[in-house]
Amino acid sequence: MKVRSFDKCVFELSKLPGIGKKTAQRLAMYIMKMSESEVKELSESLVNLKKNIKYCRECGGLSDSDICSICSDESRDREVVCVVEEPKDIFIIEASGRFKGVYHVLGGKIAPLDGIGPDELNLKRLVNLVAEGKVNEVIIATNPDVEGETTATYIYKLLKDFDVKTTRIASGVPTGGLLEFSDDLTILKAIENRRQMQ
Repeated sequence: MKVRSFDKCVFELSKLPGIGKKTAQRLAMYIMKMSESEVKELSESLVNLKKNIKYCRECGGLSDSDICSICSDESRDREVVCVVEEPKDIFIIEASGRFKGVYHVLGGKIAPLDGIGPDELNLKRLVNLVAEGKVNEVIIATNPDVEGETTATYIYKLLKDFDVKTTRIASGVPTGGLLEFSDDLTILKAIENRRQMQ
């Protein structure tokens, strides 16, 4: 059975990561049951997200202005920089409520099979920060999968000649696990039990 508007909605929803055709159909059915005002709010929030959210000029995180609220917060410890793969990882670490430093978003991780090498990552700003002597510690919080570990090792080698302490988040996050699926306590333990890279 073909229903043009429904099929179009399913097709668009199925473009989202992790959403297959069956899940897209369930979501479309759920949207059908929503009130018109709820659907309008949802669609407006998506348009506003695309129109108003940008990447922070300093850390690469998400912001509705040129500088995000974390980077503009004078109480944050700018001598401690937590390196993450994607902006969403900042939300996860912030949820622990314990990290008081600032962030640096790489924009991905080294994944040769996907054609992503170090040159595709945002590493220049990190090296510049460290080279200026403004940073005492770099915490590498890439995911503990093969690509994340490769990226962490690359960053460690990149920074080893500078006078900076380079640490890696501890095993609070399981090997093969992703930050976005870790609870607040796991993230907290990972930050607290970080280790110096060698």
